[in-house]
Amino acid sequence: MKNDDTSLNYTAFLGVEMVATGSLQHVISNAKATLEEREWVQLLIFDDATGKQIDVDFRNDGVLGQLENTDDSPRRVGRPKLGVVSGEVTLLPRHWEWLKGQPGGASVTLRKLIDEARRVGGQNKVRASQEVIYHFMTAMAGNFPQYEEALRFLYAGDSDRFYNSIAEWAPDIRNHIRKLAVDAFTGERQ
Repeated sequence: MKNDDTSLNYTAFLGVEMVATGSLQHVISNAKATLEEREWVQLLIFDDATGKQIDVDFRNDGVLGQLENTDDSPRRVGRPKLGVVSGEVTLLPRHWEWLKGQPGGASVTLRKLIDEARRVGGQNKVRASQEVIYHFMTAMAGNFPQYEEALRFLYAGDSDRFYNSIAEWAPDIRNHIRKLAVDAFTGERQ
């Protein structure tokens, strides 16, 4: 999904109210402060790139320290300073022969093929966006009125009816769905 607003963002909801959005550390810090100020109610944190909930154990006092000390990026072969990492590709001999005959070699050809597939893969982007919205809506709005209708309109690509069906939902949830839906409808902008 080419939505830079959600590429590494997380969002926390306390009930139906959004309490934080941003990096995981920022969201956890704000959510933890919010929990300390209020009575316990339902707190959910979502990965905006997938729409799925993540689990955080707030009983652990060192939860933020663990985030700061965690290096999720293992050392990889390649040219890490350039953002290039090595990986394994398994192909049949005829595929290797074809790649060897291409200008620039196998790596250049594979990168070009992938970039072209990403350019023409608009339907995949729409489908991925719909899945993100589905995961979020199921967790946060599954009991809301017109939930099922909204899902039908989402997958049918009917943005007008989709937005009309969620119009009466809690404002923070409705606005977050709008943010997640930036790529959900082919050729349309919200």
